Amino acid sequence: MPELLVARFRGQARRLMWSALLLIAVAGATGYFFNNLPTPFENWMLFAAAGLIVLAAVVFPFLVWLSRSYTITTRRVIARSGLFRRHRAELPHARGYAMSVRRGILQRIWGSGNITLTSGVDAPLRLVNVPSVALVQETLADQIEVGQILAHRDEQAAAGPPPPLPPLG
Repeated sequence: MPELLVARFRGQARRLMWSALLLIAVAGATGYFFNNLPTPFENWMLFAAAGLIVLAAVVFPFLVWLSRSYTITTRRVIARSGLFRRHRAELPHARGYAMSVRRGILQRIWGSGNITLTSGVDAPLRLVNVPSVALVQETLADQIEVGQILAHRDEQAAAGPPPPLPPLG
């Protein structure tokens, strides 16, 4: 069977709310103080400071959020992360794994949570701030079951046909 995409998602973007509010505040402050400073050199410094604040507190957190993604296929779970150096972790459904969900108070309000997948062999795979965590957990449980059934079927097909039964009598 070909590998099919079940879901692709990123962590919930609620942490970027503070960056968006800061961007609005910096834009408002820059507009207010522009040409209200004593010398023109300070206007240039105002734009430089605003640019540094926006770069450090708005653009960089957005890029970090954008660099983390999770993919669920019919055969495996893939977690990709990293802004400058990419990290990729995979966990096949056929191997089977234990699943635990942790939800803080704010995650319950927003409907998200952290899912930890533990196979017992590899390091645990953490899916952080998963949106609609109950739906993703149910999907993963279904994929584990289907993956193990298909692995068992493929194993029996590779073993060949069963030996013939002895004649009666």
